[in-house]
Amino acid sequence: MPLVPPYIESLEPYTPGKQAAELQREFSLAKVVKLASNENPLGPSPLALKELQLHYTELHIYPNGGLDLRQALANRFHLNMGNVITGSGSEGIMSNIFRAFLCDEDEALTSEGTFVGFYVLARTRGTRLVTVPLKDYHYDLPAIADHITRNTKIIYLANPNNPTGTVFTKKEFDLFWGKVPDNVLIILDEAYFEYAQEDPDYPDSMHYRYDNVITLRTFSKAYGLAGIRIGYGFAHDLLIGNLLKVKLPFEPSTLAQAAGIGALRDEEFLRTTLATNAKGREILEHGLHSLGLHTIPTHANFFCVHFDSEKVALGIYQELLRHGVIVRPLRPFGLPHCLRITIGTHEQNDILLGALTQLLAHTPLTTARE
Repeated sequence: MPLVPPYIESLEPYTPGKQAAELQREFSLAKVVKLASNENPLGPSPLALKELQLHYTELHIYPNGGLDLRQALANRFHLNMGNVITGSGSEGIMSNIFRAFLCDEDEALTSEGTFVGFYVLARTRGTRLVTVPLKDYHYDLPAIADHITRNTKIIYLANPNNPTGTVFTKKEFDLFWGKVPDNVLIILDEAYFEYAQEDPDYPDSMHYRYDNVITLRTFSKAYGLAGIRIGYGFAHDLLIGNLLKVKLPFEPSTLAQAAGIGALRDEEFLRTTLATNAKGREILEHGLHSLGLHTIPTHANFFCVHFDSEKVALGIYQELLRHGVIVRPLRPFGLPHCLRITIGTHEQNDILLGALTQLLAHTPLTTARE
C-alpha cells in the first residue's frame, strides 16, 4: 500500500493569483495594479480594523470557536445560533462539509467553469467528481439535475458564479431544488451575494430555508478581509450540529472573529464598496467593449473576458504583466480562453484600460486571432 494515496499524489493544488511583490521583482516595476483575486480595492472595513485593535491583548487566550460571531450573525439574520457556523473562510467550512457528510462511495456534482477550490477539495478526499458543461457561461441547472444518481451526495452551486459572474434566478433554483432528493446536500456558495442582492430575481438564500441546503458566505470580498480568513454558513441545525463535530475546536482565530464582528456592523463601508463597484463595473464594461473585448454580463465584482483561443488570452495576460497589471487566467477553472478581471478603483480601472489600449494598438485582436 503506497504511503501517499494516488488521488493525493496526482492532485494539482490550488494556485492563487500572481502577487504584486512578485511581479515588481520580476519586471523591476515601480507600481503594480492587482486585479486578479477579486479583493476589495478599498481595503478592509474600518470597523473591522477597530475591532481588531481591541483584541490584540487577548492573543494568549484560546479562541471561543466563533461563538460571539455566530451570535452576531444569528441576531443579524434572525436565526437561532444553532443555524450558524463560522470558519476559516467559506472554503474552511466547505472542507468540513466534505469531512462530515461524504462516505467513500459518494459522489460530488457541480458544473464545469466554476470555483476551482471545490474541485481541489473533492479530489483531496478521493471523491468522484462529476461536472456538467456551462450553458452560455451559466450553470445548466436542468442538466445538473439530470446527472443526479443514487451516489450523489453533494451538489455545489456558486451564485454568482466564480469566475463567470453569472447568476441563476429564484425560479430556476426552485425548479432545480424540486428535483433534488432530500438526502443530497446542496452547497449554495454566496461569496459574492452582496454584489447581486439588489437584483429582484436573485435567490438570496435567507429568503427561504431548505433542510438540505447549506449556504456559505464570506467576509473576504465585500468587507475586504481576505487576508484574515473568516467565513460563515447557514443551515438546518442538524447539519450545523454535525459540522461542529468535525471543525477545529478553536476556529476561527480571535482576531478573525473580531474582524468579522466589526465588519458586520460596518454598513457604511459596505454601501461605499457596492457603490464603487457599480460605478466601476459601468466604466470598465464600456471601456472593455470599446476595445473590442467581449465580456460576460456580471453580477459580481469582476468581469470574465472571453477570447477566441487560449493563446490569445495568455498573450494578453503576459503583456498586461509587463505593463504592471495582474489579471487571472482561467485555465484552472476550465475556461482556458478567458481572463478574469477584478473591478478596481477608478484609478486602477484607468490603468488597466490604458495598458490594454497600448498593447492592443501594437497587437490588435484581429491579428492575434489569425
